[in-house]
Amino acid sequence: MATDEQTTADATAAAGDGDPPVVELDNVEIVYDRHFLAVQGVSMSASEGDIVALLGPNGAGKSTILKMISGIGRSERGEVTRGRVFLRGEDVTNYGANEMVGRGITHILEGRRVFEDLTVEENLRCGLYREGRRFRFDEDDYQIAFEYFPQLEDILDLKAGYASGGQQQMLVIARALIHRPNLLLLDEPSLGLAPKLVRDIFETLVEINRKEDITMLIADQNAKRTLEIADYGYVMENGQIELHDPADDLVQREEIKEFYLGTSSEDSRYTDIRHYKIRKRWT
Repeated sequence: MATDEQTTADATAAAGDGDPPVVELDNVEIVYDRHFLAVQGVSMSASEGDIVALLGPNGAGKSTILKMISGIGRSERGEVTRGRVFLRGEDVTNYGANEMVGRGITHILEGRRVFEDLTVEENLRCGLYREGRRFRFDEDDYQIAFEYFPQLEDILDLKAGYASGGQQQMLVIARALIHRPNLLLLDEPSLGLAPKLVRDIFETLVEINRKEDITMLIADQNAKRTLEIADYGYVMENGQIELHDPADDLVQREEIKEFYLGTSSEDSRYTDIRHYKIRKRWT
């Protein structure tokens, strides 16, 4: 029988060097306007250098979680009313966006939020500002953007509103990189893009993750592409985590194949399962 000391030693060994996750949610409940419960009992984490997928249908709570991590949710009258949010072991529950940006978190919102009346170069330059002040500027700051998205160098004088959807998505990611984050939150990066562009964007995200050692949390409805590049995945429904596993294991689950990948090996018709909640498949 293992002693308490042996059990503790085994747990320490399993945790590696003991460093806390880059970001961790511990039994988090999120409420908007003090009345609307958006997320309930969510626990999840992302370790150093990982790509973590956050999957689920519209309204599942994916964007809400990203906004509360980045602090944007506070400006939208959201609040963590139970549980805690940790950043590298530090309790940052209900911190504002300014405070989180200063800690190296950059949030790419859904919908390719470019400044349409500014040029591509002026949009990139916005990545150099923090708390309303430019914290540095050097031509080399642009090089990280051009390294991963060389197409942007050819359209620097183009107003961002006239750029294509793919170019705008490249621009918002490049602008985030100029800010030199250590945690990058991406909300629906594949939304509205052609399949080839989605593939190119996701391949570039992997390259950025590996070369720049930037931890990423990606919320996207394109489960197939997201799980292909992720190390770990969480599936949400109705504001709760219903399943989580390493990405390679998650794609083998019949529930994921059937509801998200469309490749189920089970002999069932859509009409038989359309009202069947995914949670009932594994509880």
